[in-house]
Amino acid sequence: MNVAEIKQRMIQALSPTSPSPQLDAECILQWVLGCDKTHLLLRRSDVLSEEQLAACQDALEKRKTGFPIAYITGTKEFFGYEFYVTPSVLIPKPDTELLVEQAMSAIREKQAAHPQQILTVCDMCTGSGCVGISVLRALLDSGEYSAESAPKLTLADISEDALDVARKNVIRLLTPAQRDRVHFVRTNLFAEVPHSFDVIVTNPPYVPHTEAHALLQDGRSEPILALDGDVTENGDWSGTEDGLALIQRLVPQAYEHLSPHGVLLMETGEYNAEATAEIFARAGLKNVRIERDMAEQLRDVIGEK
Repeated sequence: MNVAEIKQRMIQALSPTSPSPQLDAECILQWVLGCDKTHLLLRRSDVLSEEQLAACQDALEKRKTGFPIAYITGTKEFFGYEFYVTPSVLIPKPDTELLVEQAMSAIREKQAAHPQQILTVCDMCTGSGCVGISVLRALLDSGEYSAESAPKLTLADISEDALDVARKNVIRLLTPAQRDRVHFVRTNLFAEVPHSFDVIVTNPPYVPHTEAHALLQDGRSEPILALDGDVTENGDWSGTEDGLALIQRLVPQAYEHLSPHGVLLMETGEYNAEATAEIFARAGLKNVRIERDMAEQLRDVIGEK
């Protein structure tokens, strides 16, 4: 069976359950064949081996259950970089790229005010590391920094499995000299973090409890730990349904770990961004503002110490 034939059969099999059967089929074939979209078109007549057909069938059966393509292939593009992902971490979402852009702007502003200073950045609840690593890599790619002058980056998460994914992405996306700028901390929010930072960026769990659990009914298999914002310090349900329980603990802790005039940037849901901004203000943060995402939904909350 050639590529064109297997692609058509996969599209037909996926159509009843997937919102994007053609894209899914193409992604699976690109992964199995080890090629990009352009080369996939050029290989329409290639005959797949028995091993390749088996890999396609296995991926197809997983996708039919709702299991995400990114977990099947183990990769997801974010901010122009290819990240390694597993079910231990959330799949990077396009809306979160706004958080990277805002963090880069904050770093540039602080660096302009203190040209000789080596800035410190923390990506709290880092997951795959996609936010913090993208910030560091993009700044390095821009030519504004060398490996020696770039900000020092701390990637922090409560999940050791998530930190393992982040470590692999650091190796995947940074040179050995650039990796020296990165430090990993397993911690429940800032409990095990002794340092202060010029910039703290975070995409914490912020989905209301019931909604978070409902989201996983479609088989997407993302970690509930990274979604449910209504949890206590011990990870139990807080009894609330606004997605703010963890944020209410995180913001005051982040404030205490900001250097003077440090900046906190947080992604949160459109349904609780305004409440999050109020939490920022109550914690003592100034110049609090909310940025909108690509869909014009309230998304990122930013404040300064």
